[in-house]
Amino acid sequence: MSQNEEMGIYIFCAIQTNEDDQFGTIELEDEERELFTIRYKDAAMVAAEVPMKIYHPNKKNLLTHQEAVSFVMGQKDTVIPISFGNTFKSRDDVKVLLENLYPQFEKLFPNIKGKIEVGLKVIGKKEWLESMVNENPEVEKMAASVKGKSQAAGYYERIQLGGLAQKFFASLQKDIKEEIYAPLEETSEAAKTNDPLGEKMLLNAAFLIDRENEEKFDQLVNEAHDKWKDKVDFSYTGPWPAYNFVNIHLKVEEA
Repeated sequence: MSQNEEMGIYIFCAIQTNEDDQFGTIELEDEERELFTIRYKDAAMVAAEVPMKIYHPNKKNLLTHQEAVSFVMGQKDTVIPISFGNTFKSRDDVKVLLENLYPQFEKLFPNIKGKIEVGLKVIGKKEWLESMVNENPEVEKMAASVKGKSQAAGYYERIQLGGLAQKFFASLQKDIKEEIYAPLEETSEAAKTNDPLGEKMLLNAAFLIDRENEEKFDQLVNEAHDKWKDKVDFSYTGPWPAYNFVNIHLKVEEA
């Protein structure tokens, strides 16, 4: 690092605390950086002093950010994650930001205290999805009408066939939502569905659960998996901070 390189403050997350907590160091872009807190009332930003520049969201940097937040979460029970790449010119700027955000934090702290986020993705097994589509009477009938026709003659039928398959796929997503998502939603503090990623995904959900209910929730997920394991794959991740359940807008208000 050159002597003239301007330094800034990179923020990872906010916590509820009345102490100057210590969280050790992290390695960001091959440089060891000490984590420290910048406090206002019972809120603090966990931050590091870094060169003032744009940090690219490559895999390594994203992982560093995520690992720092997860480490803090292992020690504090109220963590508000901050999105990747927020660097400020000085500690005073971060303090101003913290003061401006405090009314939001004050409302959020009791809602996420002692809570964790888990993610569940349900992906249909290719063989099962294909058999379900092919066994659908409407799809079967339409496929038969397309078979043997010239490409031009079968054009509109093929469009309809694609539409039918999509409609049928949407009905499968609805079934999964009712049979897997709904019971889990009842056991969670809050739940949210996100857009599926890829054509085989039937559910992309996030749940906010109380740490004390984690075992009970895991058991429900395991029961659902046992029931559906021949048809779908489960991707169950966490615990995470409440990424899907906080919406913090970072802006230093101009005087």
